[in-house]
Amino acid sequence: MDNLIILKQLQKGAEATISLANWYEKKVIIKSRKIKKYRHPQLDERIRRFRTIHEPQLIYEAKKAGVPTPTIFLVDTTNMLIIMEFIQGKQVKYLLPLLSKTERSKLCFKIGELVGKLHFYGLIHGDLTTSNMILDDYDKLFLIDFGLGEKQNELESRGVDLHLMKRGFQSTHNQFANASFRDVMSGYSNVIGEPFTTNILEKIQEIELRGRYVEERKLK
Repeated sequence: MDNLIILKQLQKGAEATISLANWYEKKVIIKSRKIKKYRHPQLDERIRRFRTIHEPQLIYEAKKAGVPTPTIFLVDTTNMLIIMEFIQGKQVKYLLPLLSKTERSKLCFKIGELVGKLHFYGLIHGDLTTSNMILDDYDKLFLIDFGLGEKQNELESRGVDLHLMKRGFQSTHNQFANASFRDVMSGYSNVIGEPFTTNILEKIQEIELRGRYVEERKLK
């Protein structure tokens, strides 16, 4: 592709490779979906094309819902890649441990507000981890990587979205996981309302109980 210079690979996942690049003298992020040789070639192409198109659509829908997301510059369904804005900032994963209790509480409240906006508009992120959140140099919080996202209004899907976030806090930020998730749900309730938040918390608890039951069955 013309004027595209890959600077370095940032992440190599199961489905896609994320790279920092220079494009027309501007730093951008390239998300490239890899060929899966174990799939039939036509099926593989169909899946990669769908995901290459679907993710930018979700990112655009999230932006309309009031959630800061990277601007999409180009969707290339020939090479199965997306060129998007490079957000200059810090991943929340690395930032949270450095903050004071008050600063961390405010940031988690903001995270909850953004997730609330997504869910209010029927958008599921699919991978709500602090690795997929960036606080830019102007203290603006962005959500990134909607590769596993979908449009869905079911309570179950929203509960799973937040349950995965809770699990992420417990595994990555265990020392303040409970307090941070409470702050997230406070922000969530501020957007989506207390009655619905109560239903969501009950659904998360139900999902957790199902998970424990499965684990207990495995041990028997």
